[in-house]
Amino acid sequence: MNSSLSQMRAEYDQKGLRREDLGSDPIEQFARWMEEACLAEVVEPNAMTLATVSSDGQPTLRTVLLKSFDARGFVFFTNLESRKARHITENPKVSLLFPWLALQRQVCINGSAERLSAAAAIAYFASRPFASQLAAWASPQSKVISARAILEMKWEEAKRKFTEGKVPMPSFWGGFQVQPREIEFWQGREHRLHDRFLYTLQAEGAWKIERIAP
Repeated sequence: MNSSLSQMRAEYDQKGLRREDLGSDPIEQFARWMEEACLAEVVEPNAMTLATVSSDGQPTLRTVLLKSFDARGFVFFTNLESRKARHITENPKVSLLFPWLALQRQVCINGSAERLSAAAAIAYFASRPFASQLAAWASPQSKVISARAILEMKWEEAKRKFTEGKVPMPSFWGGFQVQPREIEFWQGREHRLHDRFLYTLQAEGAWKIERIAP
């Protein structure tokens, strides 16, 4: 099997990315690409890989869902006692990756994560489906459990407790906003000569745009 992996390759044949195609603001450019990913029916276009680093320097990756974005940053929600939340408390510098493989595109973001206000978290929690709200109460995220049955039991307990359908947000649940410092737009090209453009935030708040080699 391993020998066959070295022979696996695909040619990137979609249109390239030119400097004149880019907007001056990377958030507007991201919005354009996100819309195109949605129109192309990319599977879970708002799924993003989140990289955090622990206090001892160990990086960890996982996939989370982008729930909103604007000039202030990219927002996701999680259990505040989870491993990702602990890492962010220890080291707020994080990376995000949107792997839109069907479009032969990637967006890579480096920045710092900051806790959202309780009001913002409560507003989003109230919009979640009932079952997802119960799951937030049932799962001690990132902690060791002996069996799946424990999760199912806790979910049933939460269901009985909140029979009226109004589920309050747990105190251990909230959101983070990743404030970008660098945003790279990557477009696959033939012969592995991919197009890459890097936006870097300058001290005065403007964005510098540079083409970088693949």
